[in-house]
Amino acid sequence: MTTSLLSRLPTVRGRYTENTPLAPTSWFGVGGPAEVLFKPKDKEDLADFLKACPIDIPVTIIGVASNLIIRDGGVDGVVIRLGREFAFMEVDTTDPTHMHIGAAALDINTAIFSAQQSVAGLEFLSGIPGTIGGALRMNAGAYGREMVDILINATAIDRQGNTHTLTPDEIGMHYRHTDAPEDWIWVECTLQGTVGNKEAILAAIEDIKQKREESQPIREKTGGSTFANPERDIPGTGSAWQAVDKAGCRGLTLGGAQISQKHCNFMINTGHATAEDLENLGDEVRRRVKEKLNINLRWEIKRIGKKKEK
Repeated sequence: MTTSLLSRLPTVRGRYTENTPLAPTSWFGVGGPAEVLFKPKDKEDLADFLKACPIDIPVTIIGVASNLIIRDGGVDGVVIRLGREFAFMEVDTTDPTHMHIGAAALDINTAIFSAQQSVAGLEFLSGIPGTIGGALRMNAGAYGREMVDILINATAIDRQGNTHTLTPDEIGMHYRHTDAPEDWIWVECTLQGTVGNKEAILAAIEDIKQKREESQPIREKTGGSTFANPERDIPGTGSAWQAVDKAGCRGLTLGGAQISQKHCNFMINTGHATAEDLENLGDEVRRRVKEKLNINLRWEIKRIGKKKEK
């Protein structure tokens, strides 16, 4: 089991830990353990690990698990979590409107950092839970903007340990999706803003904060948006929350999981939910929306790991 897995893993400068609980790292507060958790020392350590790790060993990357359901049976293989070495935020030395950001930097911290540099255009990141790496993976967005609008290039390391630096067109960024291979691990990027007024930028970030507090259940054990907005244009269902509401799912409960009364594109762990409760509730909502509105809602929250054996 874990001991045999560790014996097959390459020597690293970072740290391995066995049977590591992941629920405390998840915003939902659910999920089983990682068979092995790996925190690489730096980009080179990560690349060396990927080059030497046997290809049959599953490798999964997680950030702060803000938009993630970790299933109750845990995650087999190696779970990688990037530490503070990957959370850097720097201003380009030749263009002060360009920001070099590590993948482990929080979206909110990136927005505040850019404001402190009097760089506008990144305020919307303050309304997105999670890290820059996760935002890159899914082309995250909020308040009318998304990552593709501010991205100059991003760097990822593939499963063979090769490094790729790509433009948004090369990545293939679409609404809440990118064409980049699922096993690529984003490590850093360069973002572009515009010259702005520090006080005005901070005021815009504060305004986003107030809007989130008023409209979203951010004080609960929740995640980001559960479903992506539907492609079909049925009146009153242009947003995922409208489709969920129209299908009568506001406040719907399954076990310890509930669709938020405040914003019905958010699920809540009411205190005793399992990952299975949350995933089953999401699937039940998708079933009802399909049945009543003929709309196929696509999960925006990612689900990883294995279900717990009965």
